[in-house]
Amino acid sequence: MLKWFRALMPKEESFFSLYARHAALVVEAATELQAMLGDGADIGRHCDRIIELEHQADDITREVMQAVRKSFITPFDRSDVTGLIQSMDDAVDKMQRVVKTIQLYELSSFEPRMRDMAATAVASSRIMAEAVDLLPKINANSARIAIMTEAIVKLEAEADDLHDAGLRTLYKAHGASDPVRFFIGRGLYIDLEGVVDSIEDVANKITSIVIENV
Repeated sequence: MLKWFRALMPKEESFFSLYARHAALVVEAATELQAMLGDGADIGRHCDRIIELEHQADDITREVMQAVRKSFITPFDRSDVTGLIQSMDDAVDKMQRVVKTIQLYELSSFEPRMRDMAATAVASSRIMAEAVDLLPKINANSARIAIMTEAIVKLEAEADDLHDAGLRTLYKAHGASDPVRFFIGRGLYIDLEGVVDSIEDVANKITSIVIENV
């Protein structure tokens, strides 16, 4: 009876598989975001795809939350298991926030530094996904994970610089002559900063997990 009961319980490996699937969605959504801001992009198609990816990410997040409730054994502390997937899900949510801003204001052209911030989000998400893939062997991979999370922190700092420089340029160009355009552009810069910040939050969560489990 006990053997049969255990067979019904989610395995530790299932959490890592779900993390990897979700991380891949974060990367794909960031890639769509970058493409959406490019010249001549089919903005509507990219918006639709990001929304679809956000729904898929929500489904995986629910799977993790349900697995935590059913499991006697989890790979990390339960709060870390749920905290990591929620931080990853927040990253996709922030990308959908960019979509909503673009749709709300019917934007079709974007500042160069906005594109640079989107490229930073792609780079950060790819490193994040690599770090997530190393979690099943966290002790052996702790040093590599530390390097990766530090790289994400540096990319977030670069995104902050791009955000500030972009706002200055936008204000000089439109702050007095076209305040509505400045307001809309500022909102999009804030949304893009939120995307990169959210990926840094994932990196910080991974760092916390490594510290507690190595």
